[in-house]
Amino acid sequence: MPKATKRKSPPKKARTKPGRKKPAKLAASSEELLEYYRQMLMIRRFEEKAGQLYGMGLIGGFCHLYIGQEAVVVGMQAASEPVDTVITSYRDHGHMLVCDMDPKGVMAELTGRIGGYSKGKGGSMHMFSREKNFFGGHGIVGGQVSLGTGLGFGHKYKGDGGVCMAYFGDGAINQGQVYESFNMAELWSLPVVYVVENNKYGMGTSIERASATTELYQRGSAHGIPGEQVDGMDVLAVRKAAEKALKYCRSGKGPYILEMKTYRYRGHSMSDPAKYRSKEEVSKVRKESDPIDNLKDLLLVKKIATEEALKEFDRDIKAVVTEAATFAQESPEPDPAELYTDILVEV
Repeated sequence: MPKATKRKSPPKKARTKPGRKKPAKLAASSEELLEYYRQMLMIRRFEEKAGQLYGMGLIGGFCHLYIGQEAVVVGMQAASEPVDTVITSYRDHGHMLVCDMDPKGVMAELTGRIGGYSKGKGGSMHMFSREKNFFGGHGIVGGQVSLGTGLGFGHKYKGDGGVCMAYFGDGAINQGQVYESFNMAELWSLPVVYVVENNKYGMGTSIERASATTELYQRGSAHGIPGEQVDGMDVLAVRKAAEKALKYCRSGKGPYILEMKTYRYRGHSMSDPAKYRSKEEVSKVRKESDPIDNLKDLLLVKKIATEEALKEFDRDIKAVVTEAATFAQESPEPDPAELYTDILVEV
């Protein structure tokens, strides 16, 4: 009688925290993953500090935080080239930081100080940096989509190989100028990636109550614009989709639409208590899909970094954010004469 062979037990799988997704397959270098983690954590800590300063009365007007949506802009920027341009809505602090704008200048602008990027005159929603190819920060819902289309026209006119990444939310998707922009961009084959940050709630209205069709990546189909729906809570999925879209636009084929399925943890703005959704809904998303926690799990499982090294990351980032907040509070308010500057630019 043949001897029974000993059955090998299957290899043990790396454990992840309960309720979390399994870490994605490694699709980037260790250095890239660590940089994505650093950038997302920088946005998270910066926004948390901005929320604190708003509560202290040091930030006035409107203030829209990007907490929860960090993977979108980090993944998009990871696939971009230095010549590319960025334009977005009023939820813009994260975009500025990933465009390598100085946290001190951003925080000083939030507090209305002269050391800010718009000399304290734009506040949270309106700041710019031509040097970093960041064209705002815009308060008019959907208004930046038309301007971003113009930036795409500029890239094509100059022949510089650049693409404009125009960000807007699901609340802006039904605005008329969005479709006028889609039409012109496809008609003239403009290099624009339209990034729809679908966080499910336009102000306080769910997308199901506001849109007859909720597959937002298909909104350009009437004009022949291709689109793709992406897990906007996964920085690597975002980067992969961004590479494809940017390559398409750079090749001269025209615009592309990326719908990022993402989620904001805070209210629409700091004045919004967000009573239109349950605490359980927010908690479930944070537990299962948080972009920073999931990337942290990947870094630990793949032994790219230790728990202590990631804590050190956090301490360093908190120090940078604290320094930015101190700079903002110590920077003087703009002189009243600044009301008459930067009104007209002669070229």
